[in-house]
Amino acid sequence: MHGRVVRSTGSWYDVRTDEGLLIPCKVKGNFRLRGLRTTNPVAVGDGVSLTPPGQEGHAFITEIDERSNYIIRRASNLSKQSHILAANIDQALLLVTIARPETTTTFIDRFLASAEAYRIPVVLLFNKQDDLRDDGEKEQCAALMRLYGEIGYRCIALSARHLAAEQDSEAALRELLTGKTTLLAGHSGVGKSTLLNALIPTAGARTEVVSEAHGSGQHTTTYSALYELSPSGALIDVPGIKGFGTFDMEREELGHYFREIFQTGQSCRFSDCTHTHEPGCAVLQALDEGRIARSRYTSYLSMLEDKDENRYRMDAW
Repeated sequence: MHGRVVRSTGSWYDVRTDEGLLIPCKVKGNFRLRGLRTTNPVAVGDGVSLTPPGQEGHAFITEIDERSNYIIRRASNLSKQSHILAANIDQALLLVTIARPETTTTFIDRFLASAEAYRIPVVLLFNKQDDLRDDGEKEQCAALMRLYGEIGYRCIALSARHLAAEQDSEAALRELLTGKTTLLAGHSGVGKSTLLNALIPTAGARTEVVSEAHGSGQHTTTYSALYELSPSGALIDVPGIKGFGTFDMEREELGHYFREIFQTGQSCRFSDCTHTHEPGCAVLQALDEGRIARSRYTSYLSMLEDKDENRYRMDAW
């Protein structure tokens, strides 16, 4: 039998077979992927082969199809191992909010760099437009959309909780998602579950009110799951994570994952330029001239110096 993993709770996997059956599965204890030290050898989005269900009612996953891509983070308790968030992703939709909770540029840049490393296109969705309380927040949102739009990332502004009333925005978003497997990402409280429910009413994702005192959201997703979109496509929702950014990245390659730094760096005097102190550095010149944003360069430096990701803690997705 063959199918696609649509839910993972850690020890159990739900697989939707090619015939449309939903079968609970386990993985044999000695099942591991060659060349990848990971706490979860099987991830949501994986194509898998499985045995027919036995008398116990569940099947065993016996083989994983070759992946087109995947995205990982460092395992929370095992620093030398990784955790696969999702596999075979066509794109990621990163939800950003200006406040309540605030999505920092450092978080955005770390996610974008990691997605670039795993060859996953990203669209930035600036959510909760109806919650911008003053001109300062509106200008901040507009400035961020300009910044990332100029780098080459598509930016969309909307309010997920009023998506049905924003017909043009909903139509554009559905067009973007149709026929593709999309990973939903963002801090807790940015509206992932609200967006999921708006697009797929049968998803039934739980939502929580953001704390006014702390300006942060609560975890509402406790397992990874794939939800089918109509007429085609899928959304993958994953639990929040604490750390993200530099796992499985070589220090000398980091600049490749910042688009404008990589492009500008082609003009540096030295091919192995780190863009920190070298003479003839085109990136430092562009920074001085305002052609590279200071926030982006600061994020690059923080990742360059971040040899141990556990030193840099993030709020959850």
